Amino acid sequence: MSVTVTEPAVEGHPRIPQEGHHRDVNGGWLRPAVFGAMDGLVSNLALMTGVVGGDVGRSAVIITGLAGLAAGACSMAAGEYTSVASQRELVEAEIEAERLELRRNPKGELAELAQLYVAKGVEPELALEVARQLSVDPERTLAVHAREELGIDPEDLPSPVVAAASSFACFAVGALLPLLPYLLGAVALWPALAVAAVGLFLCGAVVARVTARSWWFSGLRQLVLGGAAAGVTFLLGHLIGGHLG
Repeated sequence: MSVTVTEPAVEGHPRIPQEGHHRDVNGGWLRPAVFGAMDGLVSNLALMTGVVGGDVGRSAVIITGLAGLAAGACSMAAGEYTSVASQRELVEAEIEAERLELRRNPKGELAELAQLYVAKGVEPELALEVARQLSVDPERTLAVHAREELGIDPEDLPSPVVAAASSFACFAVGALLPLLPYLLGAVALWPALAVAAVGLFLCGAVVARVTARSWWFSGLRQLVLGGAAAGVTFLLGHLIGGHLG
């Protein structure tokens, strides 16, 4: 169902309705959350099935699962923090360079902004007037240039801490799913596989919120991929365990 959002009216101008039926194509929160949970689930499931394939006891499987959860969650958090922090630092450096250029050559930047609007189909005189009006306030000018030239929003930069924390938490939750049956007393692999299968399908179905695929297709696809990873590691554990034994 389409939802219409109305922008606040500006004096002398009518309210402009905005379409609200499009998907969130950015997926700012969804990507790290689903990726972290998916990675935790698949990697820990594969790790545990590999150990089970080596014919070890329940305690060894639990220790392996807990170690995989802790190591993987910390690795995901560190990697996500470094990645987002590096990206943010690069963006901030580009914004600062643009700020400096606006101070050094305001006329040239004004003409450059107007030319960008001309390239989008705006008439030259109107484009120059729009650029002039947008360039009255220095901070707004910087934000407009950053969006139009660099494709970034200075007021909406990602947080490394939030990215790291969300990745850590989601990985830990995903990694806990196949381990949970063993923590509750299970001694066989099949309860862990059943819980993991449900988790894989649900994670895949959630991804369908920002794609054109149906929820059942995305769910089955992730279930197949996770199952394949678990099958490979179980086979390797069985082969290696047999030789070591």
